[in-house]
Amino acid sequence: MPLTSRELNRATLARQLLVRRRVLDGADDGADHGAHGVADTVRELVALQAQLPAAPYVALWNRVDGFDPADLDVAYADRLLVRGTSLRITLHAVHAADHAGYRTAMQPTLRGARLGDRRFTDTGLTAADADALQPGLLAQLDRPRTGDELVAWIEALHPGGGKRAWWALRHYGPFVHAPTGDTWSFPARVSWLPGPGLDAPGLTGMGLDGEPDAALVPLARRYLAGFGPASVADVAHFLTVQRARARAAVAALAGELEELEGPDGTVLYDVPGAPRPAADTPAPPRLLGMWDNVLLAHLDRSRIVPPALRRVVTRVNGDVLPTLLVDGYVAGVWRTVDGADGAPVVEARSFTRLPDEVWSALADEAASFLAVLAGRDPHPFRRYDHWWAKLPEAAQERLLPA
Repeated sequence: MPLTSRELNRATLARQLLVRRRVLDGADDGADHGAHGVADTVRELVALQAQLPAAPYVALWNRVDGFDPADLDVAYADRLLVRGTSLRITLHAVHAADHAGYRTAMQPTLRGARLGDRRFTDTGLTAADADALQPGLLAQLDRPRTGDELVAWIEALHPGGGKRAWWALRHYGPFVHAPTGDTWSFPARVSWLPGPGLDAPGLTGMGLDGEPDAALVPLARRYLAGFGPASVADVAHFLTVQRARARAAVAALAGELEELEGPDGTVLYDVPGAPRPAADTPAPPRLLGMWDNVLLAHLDRSRIVPPALRRVVTRVNGDVLPTLLVDGYVAGVWRTVDGADGAPVVEARSFTRLPDEVWSALADEAASFLAVLAGRDPHPFRRYDHWWAKLPEAAQERLLPA
């Protein structure tokens, strides 16, 4: 029988640890154990959107029981996790062991998006020129270097082209952000280090000699395990690869995937044994952060986002607002504000009326969020508050946890 929409919803939520938070084994044994548990969790989740440095912290708070932000600090500092450009041509936190493979799988997308852009081509440099700069740039990174330092090095070789060449190279080249002691591990103006795994088997040199299509196969499988069941179009959408490449990757996995039918008859693929809870499995309320991957993982976002709210929570420039997740679906948005006494509170706006017990559960989530994360920065998404004035009228609005 075809899977129902709610069955797909619950499957994705379960795999993304939004039905039940993960308890990290050994997390109480010290920071090192907690950091490894956090890194392994990120690997299971595929990656965490990290366009804002705070976003992975919020994502893990939503998914890990008793999450300690210090564990993520250590995971970054010890380079168990790295932050760099990968999926959807934007910043993600990924497990260090996955970085080289992800980047190789994404090379056709990343290189094409940057080396074909006028911001690069107007320099007069060629793709070969950009590639030829990489060994020298890696040699410069014997310690963390700022973007300005790397631009100056390129500028000495290609006067007038340094800034734009680095803009292209930092997105598709083997470079990651250097973690620091800042609030969310990375400052607004980052420095750079070589990415891990440059000498991994099959990824010789700087990873450019690896086969992108071969590297895409395990990445597609990881996606299906983390977000499935899903279609070829979903794979292509989330990973930002051409549909033909996604189709070939899924075909290469044919012997180890289940083939299922979606609610509209679409062919879906899944990893055998991956969670597929019953449609009536409870899904507790959550306060998802900006650009949470669960909201972006499928071509048809109605798996999580009701169609009437898609343009409300995803703004015209692609910003995806912090959302209220109720019974597994987006029901509203939230932000942090200063309360009457000056202490931060969560301002929540729902676009349907919610029962009192749901508001009570959201208040508990808000209290947890403020206790665990807001001590570092009570307003991690404040720069996006300008969207608040452009939202439609709410059905209900509450300050939480009051």
